[in-house]
Amino acid sequence: LSPKVRLSREGAVAGYGMLAAEELEAGEVLFTVPRAALLSQHTSSVQGLLQEAQESLQSQSGWVPLLLALLHEYTASNSHWQPYFSLWEDFRSLDHPMFWPEEERRRLLQGTGIPEAVDKDLANIHLEYTSIILPFMESHPNVFDPKLHTLELYKQLVAFVMAYSFQEPLEEEDEDEKGPNPPMMVPVADILNHVANHNANLEYSPQCLRMVTTQPVGKGQEIFNTYGQMANWQLLHMYGFAEPYPSNTNDTADIQMVTVRKAALQRAKSEAQQRLVSEQWDFLCQLEMVGEEGAFVLGWDEVLTEEELSTTLKVLCMSEEEFKEYKEQDGWEDDSEEEENSTLSNEALSRLKTPCKKLLYDSVLLTLESYRSDLKAEQDLLNNKEAYEKLSRREQQALHVRYGQKRILHQLLELV
Repeated sequence: LSPKVRLSREGAVAGYGMLAAEELEAGEVLFTVPRAALLSQHTSSVQGLLQEAQESLQSQSGWVPLLLALLHEYTASNSHWQPYFSLWEDFRSLDHPMFWPEEERRRLLQGTGIPEAVDKDLANIHLEYTSIILPFMESHPNVFDPKLHTLELYKQLVAFVMAYSFQEPLEEEDEDEKGPNPPMMVPVADILNHVANHNANLEYSPQCLRMVTTQPVGKGQEIFNTYGQMANWQLLHMYGFAEPYPSNTNDTADIQMVTVRKAALQRAKSEAQQRLVSEQWDFLCQLEMVGEEGAFVLGWDEVLTEEELSTTLKVLCMSEEEFKEYKEQDGWEDDSEEEENSTLSNEALSRLKTPCKKLLYDSVLLTLESYRSDLKAEQDLLNNKEAYEKLSRREQQALHVRYGQKRILHQLLELV
């Protein structure tokens, strides 16, 4: 640990944090973690068992081996990692939406995409625990005890991995062949808090991991790592917090793909037009531009799913003749001007053809209806310091998520 930094609860935005004890320049190494100090399925004392059972521990998440290692190390009194776990005597400090009562989750987060993500998580956790974890524990009764290693503890450890683990990026040549690296726990690195405009970054080398400053940091300032380009809904879902407006430059808002279909169907006056919309939608599904589950993702400066959204708007606004011709070409166009407009920046959105603008406008209005409150009410709440401070922590975090999404959606309404 560099003598120029200190770990403290005082002066940190949340929980523990790392602060600069003196001025730092860009490129300074703040601390080094040797690979042997990382807690993973490969460094746990049960690594042999996990290695043997590798095949039967495969799951959709890819987290099962690490979670089994954590179940064991967290509850073994002689574990080498006890000092590390002592930072989390119990996991009650984790306040992910998956621990909120369902009614509260729906009430505060309806429209944000988080309740649906949590429902999937909870179903997967239950499935993994009953179909993979329990059978493995039962075949190793000398190491695991289902009475101690319960579903509840497993769920807390999933949240712990969500909020505190790191995944080493793949080498470029491996990106296509291999799935992502399994997560691991990195002591000290996991104490740093996150902001979009961060000032430090974790670097990986064969022997160790290093936290390095990416810009100068003044004495007494907090040092922030990045957890990646995370929208507020992702931060709240996976880490249990959100960044207040306007500091999260990576924030996004979603328009569900099926919402655009609904807007197109509402606009269709006759049965024949409705049939046409259904055919166009089916064709877009074949092109893999849309699906029942997907969403179009909007950032502050551009649409992040630009190809999907521009193709969908274009196809759903075609006349029967245009669509017939388009279908005959298999949705492929030899049209050079299309290439130039492939990025849907805010400026490009304002240049869309009128029918496309109208369809997008209607889709945004439908999306805004899915929330329980409007932008004005939330703006007033944020501007009224006294009222804001009376809110519970959960209400405050949910407010930041909803408000950022609605600001992006309202910005789009103005553009079109």
